[in-house]
Amino acid sequence: MGSLSSLYDLSRGALQADQVALTTTANNVANQNTVGYTRQVVTFASGADRVTLSDGAIASANAPEATVSSARDRVLEQRVQQQTQLQAGTSAQATALSQLEAVFSISGSSATVGSTQIGTAIDGFFSSLTALTSNPSDSSTRQAVLTAAGTLAQAFNAGAQQISSVAAGINSGVASSVTAVNSLTATIAGLNAQIQSQSPNTDAGALEDQRQTAIAQLSQYIGLDQISTESNGIALTTASGATLVSGTKSYDISSAVVGGSAKIYDSTGADITAGITGGSIGGQLAAQGGALTTASTALDALAYRIATAVNTQNEAGLNGSGSAAGAIFTVPSSSAGAAGALVVSATSVNAIASAGSGEGVTGNTNALALAAIATGTDANGATIDGSFAALLSQVGSSSSSLQAQSTAQQATLTALTSQRDSLSAVSLDEEAANLSQYQRSYDAAAKLFSIVDSVTVTALNLGEEVAVQ
Repeated sequence: MGSLSSLYDLSRGALQADQVALTTTANNVANQNTVGYTRQVVTFASGADRVTLSDGAIASANAPEATVSSARDRVLEQRVQQQTQLQAGTSAQATALSQLEAVFSISGSSATVGSTQIGTAIDGFFSSLTALTSNPSDSSTRQAVLTAAGTLAQAFNAGAQQISSVAAGINSGVASSVTAVNSLTATIAGLNAQIQSQSPNTDAGALEDQRQTAIAQLSQYIGLDQISTESNGIALTTASGATLVSGTKSYDISSAVVGGSAKIYDSTGADITAGITGGSIGGQLAAQGGALTTASTALDALAYRIATAVNTQNEAGLNGSGSAAGAIFTVPSSSAGAAGALVVSATSVNAIASAGSGEGVTGNTNALALAAIATGTDANGATIDGSFAALLSQVGSSSSSLQAQSTAQQATLTALTSQRDSLSAVSLDEEAANLSQYQRSYDAAAKLFSIVDSVTVTALNLGEEVAVQ
């Protein structure tokens, strides 16, 4: 009877193990399209039961035990998250550069000066001064110069305002992303607590799937480092080491706009902006501190260069009344903010100094000098058009390069995701094969149980055949 009892245990254990396997397969199939779900696999282990055979020999009947775990590769998952951070950062930066291209009407990797609003205004202003050299005393020609000066100032004003709008959009996007980051880190800390309570030493299944999904979403917003901790926990920090999640506690970050630019602060109030890389926040901060600042500074420098050169030369000549002339533009004392602040201060056509000192009001020496400013070079040997063309080329090339990087990084991310999914995603073909295998195993265990039950009843009835109830 001892041997029959062991066979009972063997068959019962097999039935239970196969039932676990069948349930797991059904769960995989049901969650095939569930975002973040990791395929569960069944591992069978042996639990030895001793069985006495008819000749008195002792044998082991290995009753299987089923253990369910998730088919995950933690290293591969982290690689996907890191690539997500990289691609999201580059994509956000590329988007900001595309908006900057729109400010200067750039299409492709370059643009000509004459195809932009500011370039057209610059050329139009100096063309009006060239026309003035041929007819210096004509009031309508002088008025054309004032009109062109106003158009130039407005073009610089509009460009500066559009760059500011792009920057404001980045500030708003960063603030929104910071709110999302804090929500996700709180979720991850809460899942850490549940996992620590329910599965501190084993795979936590659905809870780990939820945590990995939250970390994947977090990677879209900010670059982070992930560290496995005791009790199956995960700690998260920014790339510079600021704590986001530690155990069951999350640490909020915050944002503020300082001097027109977004700043990020950790939970202690320390400025961690310089250490934020990756994710949409990192990309937006990189664009704001890089291309946008460079373009804004270059535009201010160009506006300041034109205005101060024109003012200086105009003040060196005689106005339409034969008196010493004044400035045509009002411009700040330095280049900072010059594009946005540039305005025409001259209100009369006589304010244009076409004549040089010692000439009559019909002279054109100073008009020639004013027109020549367009072809004059700066310390770097660049003309005004050349400086503006360099700005356009830099913006266009940077944008094109970032777009190419984003495309390449997306391809790498797709490849890594496919590699992860080949391990962790549900395959209906594989599950169908498993279902057939586990069903046959279950049927075999049930048959064994039925035979042992029948033999036991016969033994109990001293060999008489009776119906088993």
